[in-house]
Parts: sequence; structure tokens; C-alpha cells
Amino acid sequence: MDIKNLLSNFKESDFYSKINLHIHSNYSDGSADFDELIEQAKKLNMKYISITDHNTLEGYKNSKYKNDEILIKGVEFDCFYKMSLLHILGYGIDIENEELNSLCAKNEQERKNDIIRLFKSRHPKKVIEKIHNAHGIAILAHPCCCSVFSLDDFVKKLVGFGLDGIEVYYPYDRFRKIVKFSSRKLPFALCEKYNLIKTGGSDEHSKLLEH
Repeated sequence: MDIKNLLSNFKESDFYSKINLHIHSNYSDGSADFDELIEQAKKLNMKYISITDHNTLEGYKNSKYKNDEILIKGVEFDCFYKMSLLHILGYGIDIENEELNSLCAKNEQERKNDIIRLFKSRHPKKVIEKIHNAHGIAILAHPCCCSVFSLDDFVKKLVGFGLDGIEVYYPYDRFRKIVKFSSRKLPFALCEKYNLIKTGGSDEHSKLLEH
């Protein structure tokens, strides 16, 4: 699968109907069973989903659906840079890649506990490098939640590290209503400025997927 080409060809409308690339299961801080999320997506006739648990690939390794066509294998790494917590999503990754697995959580607390995840956060340059070495692409998640003075300068630095895209289709009206530091329009402009892929997802943590 040419993951970069695939994601580049998704349309905005796809992310509000048949594609959701930001979902969490109970392998990290979600409440739903990994395989049940996949079954729900199939019943909703979704085309692609990505379950992007924090700092772990164990859901894919243990899933009976791990090679299903509906899945774009993904992960979300907690990072810290320029005095800001940020999340980097990796898509189309080789889940058996040793370098990528070396970044993964060593215990349940590093997958589920917000405070522990903060103190165990990684440098985005290293994360992006490992994602690329695992044949994936690296995406900045919910960029408006990054507590930075200039999101443009911040993204420019990440592009220098090899960032491939930004999650622009994100439900800020439903999630993170307080923790929002930039205009929703800015990430779209930055994608155009730096020639980045636009992706999206609901950041679902509940037991039921929304269509």
C-alpha cells in the first residue's frame, strides 16, 4: 500500500462519512475493545479506519482483523517539544519494525495514564524518523491544541524533521473545547504552505463509533 498516495487522495467529505483515522481502544485510553471497533466500522460501511492507540501496537498484534482491508495501521506517540505537548500519528506502519517498537510503552501506565505519558514523552524528530523507517508517514494530531506562540514556526520545525501532514479534520467543537490555541483555519493554510497531507479523525475514545 502506498500510504502517502492513498491519504493524499482522500477528500474532505470522506472524513465526515466513511473514513476515521483517529480512534482509541482499551489498549490505551479508550473504552472499546479493539476488534469490536473494527466490527462496528464494518457495520457502518466505513471504507477505512485507523486505531491509533497511545504508544502501543499491541492491539494490531493481537487482533484477528489485523490484515483486514478496512484497517490503516496506526499509532499515536506522545511527544514534547518547544515547551509543548504534541501528538504524532504514524500511518501505514510495519507493526513488527524493531525501531518503531523501541518507542512503544513498556507498561500499561505508559499507554493509559496522562501524567505518566507526559513524563515519558518523546522527541518528535526521533518519532518521525522511526515512523519513516517503519515505512509509515508522520502526521501532527489536533494541531490547534499545541500550546505554542506561533503554530506556523512550530510546524516549520516539524517539517524540518520530516513531518508529512497535519490532522485538519478534527472535531474541536466536541473535544478539547478549552485547550485550543489556534484558529481552526490555520492548519489548512499551513498544509498548503508546506505541501502537507491533510488527514482527519474523531479522536474517538468511547465504546461506539459515530458515522
